Formats: sequence, structure tokens, C-alpha cells
Amino acid sequence: MPSKSSARLAALTVAAVCSAASTVVIASPAHAEAVRIHDIQGTTRTSPYAGRQVTDVAGIVTGVRGYGSSRGFWIQDPAADADPATSEGVFVFTSSAPKVAVGDSVTVSGTVSEYVPGGTGSGNQALTEITRPTVTVVSSGNPVPAATVIDARSVPNAYTPAGDPAASGSVGGLTLLPKKYALDYYESLEGMNVRVADTRVVGATDPYTELWVTVKPRENTSEHGGSVYGSYDAQNTGRLQIQSLGAVADFPDANVGDVLAGSTTGPLDYNQFGGYTLVASELGTLKHGGLERETTRAQRRGELAVATYNVENLDPSDATFEAHAAAIVNNLRSPDIVSLEEIQDNNGATNDGTVAADGTLAKLIDAIVAAGGPAYEWRSVDPVNNADGGEPGGNIRQAFLFNPERVSFTDRAGGDATTAVGVTKVRGKAALTASPGRIDPANTAWTNSRKPLAGEFVFRGKTVFVIANHFNSKGGDQALTSQYQPPARSSETQRHLQASAVNAFVKQVLDIQKNADVVTLGDINDFEFSDTVELLEGRGELWSAVKSLPRDERYSYVYQGNSQTLDQILISPSIRRGCDFEYDSVHINAEFHDQISDHDPQVLRFRP
Repeated sequence: MPSKSSARLAALTVAAVCSAASTVVIASPAHAEAVRIHDIQGTTRTSPYAGRQVTDVAGIVTGVRGYGSSRGFWIQDPAADADPATSEGVFVFTSSAPKVAVGDSVTVSGTVSEYVPGGTGSGNQALTEITRPTVTVVSSGNPVPAATVIDARSVPNAYTPAGDPAASGSVGGLTLLPKKYALDYYESLEGMNVRVADTRVVGATDPYTELWVTVKPRENTSEHGGSVYGSYDAQNTGRLQIQSLGAVADFPDANVGDVLAGSTTGPLDYNQFGGYTLVASELGTLKHGGLERETTRAQRRGELAVATYNVENLDPSDATFEAHAAAIVNNLRSPDIVSLEEIQDNNGATNDGTVAADGTLAKLIDAIVAAGGPAYEWRSVDPVNNADGGEPGGNIRQAFLFNPERVSFTDRAGGDATTAVGVTKVRGKAALTASPGRIDPANTAWTNSRKPLAGEFVFRGKTVFVIANHFNSKGGDQALTSQYQPPARSSETQRHLQASAVNAFVKQVLDIQKNADVVTLGDINDFEFSDTVELLEGRGELWSAVKSLPRDERYSYVYQGNSQTLDQILISPSIRRGCDFEYDSVHINAEFHDQISDHDPQVLRFRP
């Protein structure tokens, strides 16, 4: 996936520039009338008053947001109706700093709008707002309506209804069933003052002062207290994003497994970076869970250790080389072969035609030696400039590090950015025509994406084929909280083609040498239960070794509070049948607020 930082910054820029274009106004004759908030919210996700003028909407101010591109305040009607589907709160968008305070009793006149965070093309749900408001403060110092408690009992186990086929799969017009579906429940509280208590952190604090908690501590719990994402049909309904209306400096630096003790209270918002979000005016007290970075065991003499590690756009200007080196030496215990993803060229994002990455790799190797590790050698193939996706000018690619004291690399000339590596028979065994070489680089499956890197290694006299991958990112997929259910996963179309291409190459190796040891690894950008991995595995040519782990350990990445598997090592039948392999997902990054990469490395140990 693209880095969280780059994706978020790009989205924030778009949101700031295009927020007006993202407001959906349903054409309707404008007329003024006095209504209550629950009338505006209605029993579906779309207000029956959308596009219409309303006057003297009464409520108590429950929260004020005077920063960012979405300035405004929330109001709530203290006299609720009897319908659990209708929210009693609504956001008033002012565009400039609001001139109200929490506890003010106000009346608001303005236009009801349905704002889609991220724009209508994002597929996100719409947020009901009152825009272009005229606000009258009736009185001040009033008690804020009591917060609705969100907990394990109140959130249904079913995640969402299926979308309406007549509305292209949208749930927007469906009547809310808040006692049956989690997303309907959260929508029925949109804009209202809500409260969670003693919630466990399932997504570490990010650079944007956000974190994720769960109100269902027993829901698909990971070994460290996160929420494991194990199926498209088994969403983790207890996840909720937390932001703060307070000072950034007061927001806690939380890791997965920590607890926000006591009450966390504030309005329930909806945004493009996680859907339903509690914007806290009161934050619980952080209690640390004692999470520590893992260390795998060292390989034994007769074991080959192969690792994959996404180092997140590493280039010579970064300050993370020492930390990455320490992780490889101390936490991964200096694997014999390391497949690196997201190695940038020698001047990073400077878009001047530079494609060589020898400086980046040399700096990392020097840092590893300084950390007490081996003097690794490296092999890679420089890409065509700006042809492999990622940050423009960065030219990310995969690269092999290998310890020449333990393993040798079989160099065969001919591999370059555009020449396809092939498989041939040499003395009855499979061999690569180029080593290192790129798999089928002209295939449209790799358009604007990283091409797989194949290499031939020898360990204790036995050949091992290693294929380093970095498949197409999930950028462009609809969110789990999308108005379209199930959400479209458009990005997987390209990954399916990529998986099929890699599987076909592995099949060529195995057709020549049935018992060949083939390791296919990297940032697959898809889950171990996905169709992508099923295509990559084929008819037994490969098998994702992460499935050898208990379910509560199957993750390498945490996204929106879901601990999930993106990084994988797949093995050929000869390795799997030996039953002497050992797999470890080494959790050193994804669950921590001070991560040096957003991915956890993976290590496979086996006896060729």
C-alpha cells in the first residue's frame, strides 16, 4: 500500500480544495419551515430535508470544531423522540471559527445538505449537515444532553445490510435497523454526544492524532490485543476511531493493547479516513499495556532464514537507517536472505531521472554492519524511470540482501528493466535465464506497478529460487464503511493478474523440477484469505505459510483498527512437505505509534 502519510496528505489536500464540490444538494423547491433535529436526520442515511431551507432548529451545543477545513459545531435536541433510528444530533458547518460555546442553547436556520467526505466518487456515506447557517444563542451554560453509551451490548454483531440493487448497491436509502446492524447503529447516532468507557486500543496513534479502540474486547482478539481481520464476511463491529477536540499535545501516544481508561466522550462524526469517529471533548486516561517489540529466534546452522521487509520508501535522506538496521540485526536475527520492498533510488522523490539505488542499499548495509550484523551483499534491477508506481521520482523497487558467509547468489547476466527472466533446464534441473531478473515486465499486469524480482541462491549446495514481490496497492478501493455494501475492491483486478503471472512463472520452474525449492514473498497487498492469494497459490504450486500460524497471530499491518495480513511468504510443495519449516510474523512496527515502517517483517526458516 502507499504510505499512510502520503495517502492522507494527498486526501487532505483534495478535501480542502474540493469540499464544496463534495456537498450533495438534492434539487427541491426551497422553502422555510421549523423542524426538529430528528426530523432532519430521518430514518435513512439521507435527510428527507436535503436541499431545503429549515428555520429555528433548536438544540444544545455539544462540541465546537474551530480548526481544519470542516469548522463548525454539533447541536443535539435534549427532547428525543421514541424512534431509535433517528439521530438527535447534527453538525452545523460554519466554514469559519464558530461563535458558540458548549452548553449554549441555540436556534439554527440554514440549508440541509448531504456532504460526502472525500467526494461522491469515493463511495463514502454522506454526512447530514446544516450549511450557510444563521445562528441565534438563546442562553448559555446549559447542561449538555447525556451521552449515549456505545458498548459491546449496544453494537450489533452483524456489520451492515446488503445495499439496494436498484440503487447500485447503496445502503443510503434503506431504513436504518440500529438493533440489527452495526453501521446502522452508528448512523443512528450521527452527530450525537456519545461515550465509550475503558476501551482497548486496536490501532496505534498515528501522525494525525487519531487512534482506534474497540468496544468489543473479545472480538477476534490478536495476541497483543488488536482485532484480527480474518474474513470479508466477519467484520470487527466494535472498532471506532477516536479524535480529539482538544490540543494536539494532549493526545496520548498509544500502542495496540493499551487502554483508554474511564470515559471518552464527544460527538459522533463521519469522515473519509475511517468512517464513524468519536471526536472527544473528554479523553480517557491512557494505561499502557506493556507492548514490546518481538524478536525472532536465530536460524540454526542447517536452516536457511528468508525474510521480507517493507521499509516504506527508504532513501538516503531518511533518518531511519540505524533503526532499520537494528531491526534486521536484533529483531530478525540477521536472516540469510532479506527481500526488501520500497527501496527508493539514490535521491528519493527528486524527479530527475535517477533510477539507481546503489547508494540507498549501501547506506543500509553499512548501518547493518555498524549494528553488529553481517556485511550483506545486494542484488536488484533498476526500473524504467517512473514506470513502477509509488512516489513520483522515487522509483521504488524490490532488492535482495544476502549474507555471503551463509549463502551465495548465482549471477547470470541479462536481467534488466525490460527483459523477462525465463526458466531453462540445466542438467535435469531448473535454472533462471537471468539472475537477478524481472518476471514478465511487459505484461500489462505490471503497468505502473513493481515488477517481481527473481533470484537464484545456493545454500549448502542446494539451489533455492526466491521471488520478491510488491503487488498493486489497495488505493481506490471503497472503505468498509462505504455507502456501497459490499464495498467495491477495484484494485484487486490488477493484483489478480499479477498473482496469475507469478504463479505461471513458478509453475514453469516446477514443471522442469518438481522438487524445486521456491520461495515467493513480499508485500502482496492482499489478505491470506483473498482471491489474490488463491490465484497465487494456484493448484498447490505455492502455499502461504502465514496460515501455519494461529489465527490470532496472522497479521503484518494494522489499518483502521484491523490487524491484517498483507506481507506474506509462500512456499513450494517441497518446502511444505518437509514439515520442518517455521514461520514468524515479527511484530515490530504495525502496532506501535513510533513505527519506522507501517509493515511488520516476516521470516521463514527451513532446511533446503
